[in-house]
Amino acid sequence: MKVAIIIGSISDRSLLEKSKKILEDFGVDVHAEVISAHRTPDRAFEFAKTARDNNIDAIIAIAGKAAHLAGVVAANTTVPVIGIPGKSSTMDGLDSLLSVVQMPKGIPVATVAIDGAENAALLAVQIMSLKYPELVDKMEDYRKKLRAQVDEMNEEINN
Repeated sequence: MKVAIIIGSISDRSLLEKSKKILEDFGVDVHAEVISAHRTPDRAFEFAKTARDNNIDAIIAIAGKAAHLAGVVAANTTVPVIGIPGKSSTMDGLDSLLSVVQMPKGIPVATVAIDGAENAALLAVQIMSLKYPELVDKMEDYRKKLRAQVDEMNEEINN
């Protein structure tokens, strides 16, 4: 089980770390790399074209501003791609969101919320659970913990 997390710039590292933590908690191997769709397009193409051969089950692509990384990678692989639009200084991430989510017919990119690193990792786990059934039980355990946290919050506000 392996997910690649690629970031367009080192400024996206905090989002990478959030996704990576969730994936590692689920026992998923993570390969991380900085790849720019604009500054290293040859690297982006090569990475995408060899992803399946490198046993990558899903790709999380994080980028801000023009945010073409997820789309460029998706256009060059059949491995599922999840895009995380990064919050940018210019338009609060709306520019990134639109760049990631507005893909042409035939080249899908699953897109999560602006800075939605945790949900991207969880979506990758759910996608991989189709191939790795042991992830289903781990997801159920994760959801039980979420419910327990809400119960604790209710206790807190009622005491």
